[in-house]
Amino acid sequence: MDFKYHIVSSMCKVFPDGANQKELKEKNLTGLKGETLSFQIAYYWSGEGKNYGSLKVSSPIKDHVHVRMVNLVPCEYPCHPKRDDGYLSTVPGMYPDRLSQIPQQGFLLIAGQWRCLWIDIETDMTIEAGIYPVILRLESNGMILCDAKMTCTVIDVPLPKLPIAYTEWFHSDCLAEYYQTEVFSDYYWEIVESFVRAAAKHKCNMLLTPIFTPPLDTAIGKERLTVQLVDVTVSSPDPGSPQNPHYEFGFSNFHKWVNMALECGIEYFELSHLFSQWGAKAAPKVMALKDGVYQQIFGWETDASGSTYREFLHQFLTALKGELDKMGIASRTYFHISDEPPMDELPSYRRAWESIAEDLKGYKIIDALSDYDFYQEGLVQRPVCAVDALKPFLENRPEHLWCYYCTAQCVDVPNHFIALPGCRTRILGVLLYKYRLDGFLHWGYNFYHSELSHYRIDPYQCTDAAGAFPSGDPFLVYPGKDGKPEGSIRQMLLDEAMSDYCALTALENLAGRDAVLKLVNEETVTFDKYPQEETYLFRLRQKVNHALQNGLAR
Repeated sequence: MDFKYHIVSSMCKVFPDGANQKELKEKNLTGLKGETLSFQIAYYWSGEGKNYGSLKVSSPIKDHVHVRMVNLVPCEYPCHPKRDDGYLSTVPGMYPDRLSQIPQQGFLLIAGQWRCLWIDIETDMTIEAGIYPVILRLESNGMILCDAKMTCTVIDVPLPKLPIAYTEWFHSDCLAEYYQTEVFSDYYWEIVESFVRAAAKHKCNMLLTPIFTPPLDTAIGKERLTVQLVDVTVSSPDPGSPQNPHYEFGFSNFHKWVNMALECGIEYFELSHLFSQWGAKAAPKVMALKDGVYQQIFGWETDASGSTYREFLHQFLTALKGELDKMGIASRTYFHISDEPPMDELPSYRRAWESIAEDLKGYKIIDALSDYDFYQEGLVQRPVCAVDALKPFLENRPEHLWCYYCTAQCVDVPNHFIALPGCRTRILGVLLYKYRLDGFLHWGYNFYHSELSHYRIDPYQCTDAAGAFPSGDPFLVYPGKDGKPEGSIRQMLLDEAMSDYCALTALENLAGRDAVLKLVNEETVTFDKYPQEETYLFRLRQKVNHALQNGLAR
């Protein structure tokens, strides 16, 4: 029996044939207190058939060491025809991505294939600064396969909190559908909390909150499962304005959602969009109790600029703002008008903006868009610009500027498609820091639908929204057993990206921004041109960590 192994970085995606494998030369990870340090053991077994292996961890900090299996997932649509040359592969197949707990029988040994174990060293404030050996013994049938050795150096500097907002859009309807549970049932709340907690653990500190069912990725005329948090009752007409009804609002589920999120570690709330996607022509689906019947009162058939919906929004926003004040989250709450409005829909977006401008005066409004004219016309305070369209925004910079990527950002720029090298995902943190961006948004934490939500998909079988988006774009986590999410390599890479941002911030607080930028800019680093290998990020963090260690020692 032949057994081989290599220690590889968290940015390395090892295919079953061993492709893309790069052994770590330095078997030492260095990090700050509170940082998760990750690496992988890539192993090859040539025995007959399938077998299982067991693992033992030996280390003074073994209680902080957690091991998962790296699983292959189907990627039928790994990339768009429009792409650059930097993808790991462009061929449909099985790609490494999903991280799962090691089952009771042990980790997989599959004849003639390379597989990986994913190791996290989760440091916290209880660990004393120092150098710690970590030895992982792999065995099978009583035989020692290897002793993989790594050294972990913990610096006596706490990792600062992420200083910007980071959101991955949360689709609670997908969770209710996948786990076949009723919205707002006890099990629904357990599942939602589990998925929110996992997001917050990995530095996702903002949560999309469905005050109404979010009007996102929905075909015109169709609808998604109702997950509306706010209860609406249509009561008698307002005597002063007989043509408009009076509405009453209940916020108990909204309060429950917010309190749950705060307990999980969420800091910021973005409320679901007040108008339809791609131009704000219609209202979102709004359900209400009317004439004793729970029914839809607004939706695709509703003119977004009509007086009826405007009056509803005025009454609703007036009530909502009072609740935000009661809960003490008004300053941490962000509103949306419409997602990704195209330039030819600027007039409809303007009408939507004008309908809520007075009611939301002084509140934060963000929207994903890429045309500078929307900002120049004063229609959005905090533009969230696509990473491949930032140039005009950076040249005439708004006071507040965010960025995002999705399926369309597929050439040269960072993204977290499964087929991209890990360094192209992790570089995001350095870029966010360098360009002083105020937030990052991505649309799919757990979108388990086909494009436009025509039907549900099984995320264990389909990673591309039924051939619409490059695999990995629709979601970062998989719906595991018992309502608990399974993570992915990409989720961990984004965690590392945000840790890089936090470490750069720590050094800035110690040595100033110019000193940090000098380290960052030792190589060209822009959104469309940056090092396409792991070593840049390793060297940068080594220098940052060394400077922090030495700076505090003086």
